[in-house]
Amino acid sequence: MQTVSAGLLFRAALNIQVAHAICKVMAIALLLGAFAFQFFADLAPCPLCLTQRWPHAAIVIISGMGFLAPMPFAVRRGLLGLTALAFAITAGVGFYHAGVEYGLIQGPNSCTGLASGETLEELRRNLMNAPVVRCDEAPWSLFGISLAGYNFLASGAMAVFAAYAALRRPGERTA
Repeated sequence: MQTVSAGLLFRAALNIQVAHAICKVMAIALLLGAFAFQFFADLAPCPLCLTQRWPHAAIVIISGMGFLAPMPFAVRRGLLGLTALAFAITAGVGFYHAGVEYGLIQGPNSCTGLASGETLEELRRNLMNAPVVRCDEAPWSLFGISLAGYNFLASGAMAVFAAYAALRRPGERTA
């Protein structure tokens, strides 16, 4: 039984439809993982967690079009470039979020529990509107890496893969 290696994945990028399928499956897997932690492990998402999900949803749609819809090769390649961009965006948000969780980066006040106000009434209103789930606390980690850190790693790798597949000039164009 042969294991899937990075070389095998990059050879799959020779066929742009296969690259779209790999991107779509990976985005679905990351979304399902996030939803599993939310609904089965009772880990409520913070605002930054939710922000990381939107690019994955866009990838599912974009890669679905690139995989299934009949279109010219150049359009399929452009869609794969958009997929790479979406993976890069969610990887960037994941990097930022992990930095906030580890205390390396100052997070947004609306998400870290640091409420402020000019008056007592404004402070009270800000405290009452503050989210229950804080962005600066990692509710789960494995080997010292939080979910945001894993999203950064997986999405960053997929951004590289999708960009490579979009920019590669295969010998045979499949439409």
